[in-house]
Amino acid sequence: MENISDFSDYLKQEKNSSENTIASYLRDLRNFFDYIKSIGVTSAEKVNSTNIISYMYSLQKTNRASSTVSRNLASLRAYFTYLFTKGIIKENPTLGLEAPKVEKKAPEVMSPSNVELLMSQPDVSDIKGIRDKAMLEVSYATGMRVTELINIKLEDINLEKEYIICNAKDRPRIIPIGSKAVNSLNEYIQKSRSFLIKNSAENILFVNCNGSPMTRQGFWKIIKTYAKKANIEGDITPHTLRHSFAAHLIENGCDIQSVQEMLGHADISTTQVYAKINKNKLRDVYSKSHPRA
Repeated sequence: MENISDFSDYLKQEKNSSENTIASYLRDLRNFFDYIKSIGVTSAEKVNSTNIISYMYSLQKTNRASSTVSRNLASLRAYFTYLFTKGIIKENPTLGLEAPKVEKKAPEVMSPSNVELLMSQPDVSDIKGIRDKAMLEVSYATGMRVTELINIKLEDINLEKEYIICNAKDRPRIIPIGSKAVNSLNEYIQKSRSFLIKNSAENILFVNCNGSPMTRQGFWKIIKTYAKKANIEGDITPHTLRHSFAAHLIENGCDIQSVQEMLGHADISTTQVYAKINKNKLRDVYSKSHPRA
C-alpha cells in the first residue's frame, strides 16, 4: 500500500489518534487495496469514486453492518484526503460520497442481579481470582473503556479518597469509586499484585500472570470466562459493563451531565441513549402496573 507508513505517522503525530484507531484504519485500507487489486486497479492514483462505491456495495452484499461500511468509508476518506493534501493525488475520490445511515441500537445492559452474579464468580482465595475480582469491580464502578482500564497506573488511584484518575488522551477525568471497588483494589494490591509482578519498577496497576501489563484480549477473556461460568445469557464484553454502569446510574437518579463526564463523552447526545433506555423501562413498568394503562 502506498504511503501507508507516512499516513500512519500522520495519524499518530498530527491527529493524535489512538493505536486502536490507527490499527482499524490500516486494516480497512488493507482490505480495500486487496479489493481494488482484484478488479485491476494497481495504485492509489488510479482509484476513482466508482471503485469506492463498488467496494462499499461489495461490503453490503456480504451482509456487513451499516456501521462497518460507514467506518470503512471514514478510513478511506481520511487516507485519500491525506494523499490529496500532500499533493500525492490530484483528485480526492471520496469527495461527495455519503455513508449509509447507521441505525443506533440500544446498548446491551446487564441487570443489577446479573452484575452481582458476575462479580461473585472469581475465587478470591487465590491471587488470580483476587485480581480478576478487582478488575471486574473497577470496570463496573468507573465505566472505563477497556484500554483506559488496563492503562491505570498505581499513582492514578487514591483509595483513601475513593477515586481513580483516568488519563485518557482525549478526555482525562477523575472518577469516584465505591466501597466494593475500593475493598477489592485493597485486596488486590496487598495480597495479589506483589506476587504477580516480576519487576518492582512496574507501575501499571493490573498485570497478568507473567507480571506484564494486562492486555485488552486478556481482560476480554476474563469477562467471557466468568460470564460463561455464571450462565449469564448474551454477549457479555468489557463494554457491556460500561453500558451497565451508565444505565444503572441514570436509573438510580444520577444526572446525565455527571454520567457524561464520568464516561468521557465529548457530546452529551452520546450519553442520552442511556436516558432513553431508562424512559423505555419506566414506560414498560407503567404499562404492566397501572390499572388504566
